[in-house]
Amino acid sequence: MRTTGRFRSYFLRGLAVLVPTILTIWIFLWGYHFIQENISVYINRGIVRLVMFLQGEQRYLTEEEMVKFWVDGLGSIAGFLIALILVCIVGAALASVVGKTLWRMIENFLMKTPLLKQVYPYIKQVTDFLLTQEEEKKKIFSRVVAVEYPRKGAWTVGFVTDSGIGETIDGVKKGVLTILVPSSPTPFSGYVIMVSKEQAVELDITVEEALRFIMSCGVVLPRGKPPVALPKPVLQSEKQQEDFAAKHN
Repeated sequence: MRTTGRFRSYFLRGLAVLVPTILTIWIFLWGYHFIQENISVYINRGIVRLVMFLQGEQRYLTEEEMVKFWVDGLGSIAGFLIALILVCIVGAALASVVGKTLWRMIENFLMKTPLLKQVYPYIKQVTDFLLTQEEEKKKIFSRVVAVEYPRKGAWTVGFVTDSGIGETIDGVKKGVLTILVPSSPTPFSGYVIMVSKEQAVELDITVEEALRFIMSCGVVLPRGKPPVALPKPVLQSEKQQEDFAAKHN
């Protein structure tokens, strides 16, 4: 029994070490093959046609030989590298004023086109959230807080997105925070709530650390951060609840 227990312990420990590494490699290989099969292959075939055109009537290399090297052989990686360079060029072009204006016009067209406008905005929200750099996320989410949601005594992590709209809520004297409460393990969806500033506890963690915590369902904790003392929930008496309801009805 002791030998069986050790084997089980070693086996699980080995899985814990190998599975993340294998999955990471598999994801990168899958991405590489996806680009090769859907993008690079057309670039490589374009290279073959360009070379054949430049040769003119004097064909030093046949099309079959070109395809064997550029499409099916080692030359196929050229299409992958060209695709990466093209993406960088597009990114650099969109960083300019002219590029931003042109892309804004294209996006407006997509937003107004039937069928496309039903799909494109939601895909854009997901990709913007996943691909936005940490500095940009800090502009969207000013800080990470803990709030009592969905009930008193149950704490959840949220991102402060705005502090202006809540100022107009009647009965709140100290201001209101607009907070995105993300869902787990997909933090690009969730609920928007508004609470008074005194009901939100600011956490000493970055947006990236909070995202890791949410996407891992609470398994990956921020390292080196002291525990946060959360306030005890204020339980209103029945008399206070009745007075509050009478005041606002």
